Amino acid sequence: MKTNQILFTLLFLAFSCVVSAQNQTAKVAGVVLDENNQPVENVNVSYQTKTSSTDKNGFYQIVVPANQKVVLVFTHTSLKSITVTLQLKPNEEFEYHVMMNDKAEQLSDVIITSNRRRVQGITSIEPETIKTNPSAMPGVESVLKALPSVNANNELSSGYNVRGGNYDENLVYVNEIEVYRPFLIRSGQQEGLSFTNTDMVQKIDFSAGGFQAKYGDKMSSVLDITYRKPTKFGLTAEASFLGGSLTGEGISKNKKWSAITGIRYRDNSLLVNSQETQTNFRPTFVDVQTNVNFSPNDKWHFSFLGNASQNKYNYQPLTRQTNFGTIDEPIALQIFYEGQENDKYQTLFGAFKSSFSPNDNNNYRLITSVYHTQEQEYFDIFAAYFLGEVDTNIGSETLGEVTFSQGIGTQLNHARNDLDALIVNAEVKGTHFINLKKHQIDWGIKYTRENFRDRIVEWEVIDSAGFSINPPIIDIPNDQPYNPYVGPLVPYQNVRATNFIDIDRISGFAQWRTETKLGNSDFWITAGARFHNWTVSGDGISNAKSQIVVSPRAQFTLKPNWDRDMVFRFATGLYHQPPFYRELRDLNGVVNPNVKAQQSLHFVLSNDYNFKMSKRQFKLVTEAYYKSMTDVNTYTLENVRIRYRANNNAEAYAYGLDMRLNGEFVPGTESWLSLGYMKTEENQDGRGFIARPTDQRLKVGILFQDYMPNLPNMKLYLNLVYNTGLPGGSPSYADAYVYQSRLRDYRRADVGFSYVLTERNNERPNGHWLKRFQDLSLGFEIFNLFNNQNAITNTWVRDVYTKNQYGIPNYMTTRVFNVKLTAKL
Repeated sequence: MKTNQILFTLLFLAFSCVVSAQNQTAKVAGVVLDENNQPVENVNVSYQTKTSSTDKNGFYQIVVPANQKVVLVFTHTSLKSITVTLQLKPNEEFEYHVMMNDKAEQLSDVIITSNRRRVQGITSIEPETIKTNPSAMPGVESVLKALPSVNANNELSSGYNVRGGNYDENLVYVNEIEVYRPFLIRSGQQEGLSFTNTDMVQKIDFSAGGFQAKYGDKMSSVLDITYRKPTKFGLTAEASFLGGSLTGEGISKNKKWSAITGIRYRDNSLLVNSQETQTNFRPTFVDVQTNVNFSPNDKWHFSFLGNASQNKYNYQPLTRQTNFGTIDEPIALQIFYEGQENDKYQTLFGAFKSSFSPNDNNNYRLITSVYHTQEQEYFDIFAAYFLGEVDTNIGSETLGEVTFSQGIGTQLNHARNDLDALIVNAEVKGTHFINLKKHQIDWGIKYTRENFRDRIVEWEVIDSAGFSINPPIIDIPNDQPYNPYVGPLVPYQNVRATNFIDIDRISGFAQWRTETKLGNSDFWITAGARFHNWTVSGDGISNAKSQIVVSPRAQFTLKPNWDRDMVFRFATGLYHQPPFYRELRDLNGVVNPNVKAQQSLHFVLSNDYNFKMSKRQFKLVTEAYYKSMTDVNTYTLENVRIRYRANNNAEAYAYGLDMRLNGEFVPGTESWLSLGYMKTEENQDGRGFIARPTDQRLKVGILFQDYMPNLPNMKLYLNLVYNTGLPGGSPSYADAYVYQSRLRDYRRADVGFSYVLTERNNERPNGHWLKRFQDLSLGFEIFNLFNNQNAITNTWVRDVYTKNQYGIPNYMTTRVFNVKLTAKL
């Protein structure tokens, strides 16, 4: 079927099934008081384009849609804003009284939420937490890494792995639109920033497993982000030693048009220059994002999401020295470099979404998107290394230097890699409520066309003590210097391939959800299934087969009629991951069009417990899980670059226990403590189970917020992460079953201090220059507070005498200081 015929069919499905019913609404009313229990006048109460305000008695009322999630925002010029999420029944009149103050925004402890997120096992994160979290890589991902189910040992990367999966196994949506990561990036310091602009975010939902059929075809997790729709003019700016951002938003006079646009600039020089490799280095990242909304009436809504980004990575290494070994026998690796690396990543993304709601019981959405990326990776780097003993004599002129070399060699790395990818999506979705909202039906169908133009030219030449080293696959005797070598000189590694690949995909889902009673207890059932069909074609591919997978999934949630507020949830289902382009390409760059979809069977059992302690609200979430995986596409992990074997030659499993306690440890602020245990192993070709590259057993994460009672203007934000060590990998051509050593434990502490100049704006007289700001704060951040040496991978170096290969840790950033200024009008 031709592309235009498929698009026409999707459009026809979207608008041919419209049915009519009576519109249904609900009403929210209440009184807004200050901390002295006095009514507050002129508080703006808003929901999307609908607004209301309090009178002189603090009273307000607003009409909102029934049977759907509604986010009400309470704002005042001199008091902290409050956000409340609720879902009401048709014609319900709900009383909600608000207390506003100037000391702290009300966070999750006062958020009224429907049971929907809770019964679905979704973790919701407040956008304000993202903005204040101190991290070398700011953004949504920095907070995710503090969750018990999420692991990441690279503070320069936005990538993360969930419950034993890798970076490619996570779904990311913005406004229901799937977004993508660059393909060629191999190092975290090349990334710049993630797609999500935190200044534009309204809602963040995350699921670490057992998620519903309405979400796409990945095996590990879902990150679902919603950008906000402006209700008034606003301007937010931030500047720091690492870059800056500017975000503007506004709404038209007739309330039908609204737009929010953000510009970001990032310079990682401050962080990269703290590493042990001395370089001439200035990476820059810039992007522009916009989200435009148009609502001509209550039934129609249109939106456009656009993004343009460019990342330039210019790298010229100079020297490196890494000390390791023991106190009695210290060893050091010294490397002297020549050459440079010039990389460039440029992406354009545009998505159009239209939503039609003929009534409160039916909604239809048409989503189209185009993603285009052009990436180049060019480098020629010559490295001469010396591996030897370190002078430890105090007072010696050569203290800390290599005095006796036991390994000498050189290495030349060359690459001319280019990739041009175009991904086009067209999707239709529908949501229907039946029998007075007791049943909800969701469905969708999606067509995707992926086009990749890829050239790989990458080789590495190694010699040791002046003698060229052939790869083990070259079986020619070489016993230099005793006899001359007369065979061919070949690179130790040599990857050359040119691929022109097209992938056509048709996927869809159907899902049913109902709420009922089980005795005196509330009981929810969500059941559904996905299908995914794909075909690989392109130059040189003649034997590709069309493949299809079906993924049934179900969730069962019980809320007992107990005095204690507990919810129990069990989720299970199949999660297929049809291969993306990188998963089709093997270690030699050759595309295998018949790679199967990886399959994971999830079992998740969880308990969600809300309780009060010291008159403050807390939540404890505990989840036990088991994942059985077949047709596993094994891979090697080099920093953040994943290289697949593309042969589905393994089976695997992952199991673990996650616990997260969050609440007001300090009154007026939200903090949390996470604890996770996880084990994941794989069995390649029936040889037995070994640790997978993401096997990280123990995880502890703390996200803590505080303020000084005697100086409430001063805020403290602390982010602590401890992970046990990952497998350290193996040298090229080595047997992974032989190399099962691990990197050292990952320990990181980032702390931020913020002095809020607008903290007491309500006490200042009218006309004061600070009155024009909603927020004006000066921050000071310390990344890697305790200056821990955390490793991400190993560099493997030969000892010319013993023929051993040493794994030299590649350390991440050291302690770094940053200053930032934030202003919001």
